[in-house]
Amino acid sequence: MTTRLYVLCLCLLLQYPLFAQSKQPALTTAQNIPATGMSAQRLQGMDSLVQDAIARQWLPGGVFLVARKGEIVYYKNFGYRSTQKKEPYQKDDIFRIASMTKAITSVSIMQLYEQGKLGLDDPVYWYIPAFKDPQVLDTFNEADSTFTTVPANSPVTLRQLLTHTSGITYGDFNPGKIQAVYEHYQMTGVGLSRADWSTEEFIDRLAKVPLVFQPGERFLYGLNMDVLGRVIEVVSGVSLNTYFQQHIFVPLGMKDTYFYLPKDKQQRLVPVATVGEDQQIRMAAESGLGSNVNYPKSPDHPHYAGGGGLSSTAMDYAVFIQALENGGHYNGYRLLGRKALDVMTADQMIALNAKGNGISQKPGETFCLGFALLTEEGKGIGMKSPGTYEWGGYFNTKFFIDPKEDLIFVGMTQIVPFSHGEFWDRMTAIIYNALEDQQATKQ
Repeated sequence: MTTRLYVLCLCLLLQYPLFAQSKQPALTTAQNIPATGMSAQRLQGMDSLVQDAIARQWLPGGVFLVARKGEIVYYKNFGYRSTQKKEPYQKDDIFRIASMTKAITSVSIMQLYEQGKLGLDDPVYWYIPAFKDPQVLDTFNEADSTFTTVPANSPVTLRQLLTHTSGITYGDFNPGKIQAVYEHYQMTGVGLSRADWSTEEFIDRLAKVPLVFQPGERFLYGLNMDVLGRVIEVVSGVSLNTYFQQHIFVPLGMKDTYFYLPKDKQQRLVPVATVGEDQQIRMAAESGLGSNVNYPKSPDHPHYAGGGGLSSTAMDYAVFIQALENGGHYNGYRLLGRKALDVMTADQMIALNAKGNGISQKPGETFCLGFALLTEEGKGIGMKSPGTYEWGGYFNTKFFIDPKEDLIFVGMTQIVPFSHGEFWDRMTAIIYNALEDQQATKQ
């Protein structure tokens, strides 16, 4: 009897680590970086890269974070918040994350999907009646900017919004007839905040703008996630701000992520930089752009831009994407179920890619539900593993999640425009060069 009891206890003890791993811990700072399978020395190459970019006037500074196997192996701040170089960037600085808001909106939609509260192929008009009879842009007269439309062949669906295949776009980034049409409906400069609108009013106005093409015809980046933000409000019965707080920010411990910053945190908002004609960095306030980028300091009002309105810190955003890397779990909270996560990170562009109508002409560069995705065909493009999903923000912020390598990255800067995409490519190469495992940790 004693022997049998001993064997039973031994079996339970051997299984204990498996039980312990089911509750994914919070991000921690690695005490032993080599134990994570990375080289601390090679990661130092990021220091030189950022310092060189600052010296070249590519960017004023930033905060950069890398975590592997749930442990932070790199987390540093560089540069200054002003051209006078009196205020260094801090690790807890708050950045406008713009289109990195879209990932949070996408996860929220997937939460409602797995709860059976909506379907991915549901027509949008089921939730927003203003989309009942969409029109598609047909002819355009360049002489006077008049245009004609034709009825859409089918309704816009939630999946098309998640994949930017709805025909809704950004008027600001499409000069010519598209911009003229969006200007006609006062739909330019609307992706961050409008103090005189609610989310509902914004989306009802957007529904009147003709689609650029028939729903589902091709990929074109646009205001799709803003529409989904309103869908979340309708389905949940609360504002998008409240939904994010209740179902993502508070449970994950994201204490510095907001649409509109509390007064006691506004001083941590990083100024936006720009580049002058002399190719020297200027702060936006010095170049006349200041008033356009101060929206996070606005009083809280009911326009919550699900496609671009949030501000956050590198650590807060790392917590969010680490939850996804953990399979949807973080520190005892289930952000998303594994099957919903599987759907969200699956290639949604297979048919459109075959026609050349996807996000990229490069094989392997595709799109899932809310994120750019790298598939097996793209493994030779760079060092990221197939299955990596990612996105960035207008003010020059980036993130990626590599499930195969159990690796996440967040990079926060604030400069517009930024014309040195090679900076991010080189940083990615340095990160992957620091891997010392003989094989990936996840299969």
